Amino acid sequence: MAGKIDAKLAELNIELPKAAVPVANYVPVVIAGNTAYVSGQVTVLNGEFKFQGKVGQDFSADQAQQAARLCGLNIIAQLKLALGDLDRVKRVCKLGVFVNCVDGFTEQPKVANGVSDLMVEVFGDAGKHARSAVGVNVLPLNVAVEVDAIVEIA
Repeated sequence: MAGKIDAKLAELNIELPKAAVPVANYVPVVIAGNTAYVSGQVTVLNGEFKFQGKVGQDFSADQAQQAARLCGLNIIAQLKLALGDLDRVKRVCKLGVFVNCVDGFTEQPKVANGVSDLMVEVFGDAGKHARSAVGVNVLPLNVAVEVDAIVEIA
């Protein structure tokens, strides 16, 4: 039987991507007590990298919002794999959003809204979170956005 969050995903017509395997010496999710720490998730969709390049050069802020949303879908996919049941998510506490952008680009908060909006769509009030939105000069595999998460779980 599908849980409340799985039903919400279906209602929103959201299909989670396959959770990506680590590309280096780390684990996707660490659970410590009632907290899940999700490693940075990038713009990969079922094994294929999307949104490779710089925001402000190769992608607009609006396009980068979609990249951030994809990172968020990957975070949710990792949580589902690690927890088994997304109803165990009590609160999305903090998101760290890293934007691979050109010098002078200042719309990181707008880009980050792509993942922030997704978390509220999926988890409701429990998806409202603190966050950082930071511009960087490069990200692994030249992806446009990377997002990590800290989540309270039951």
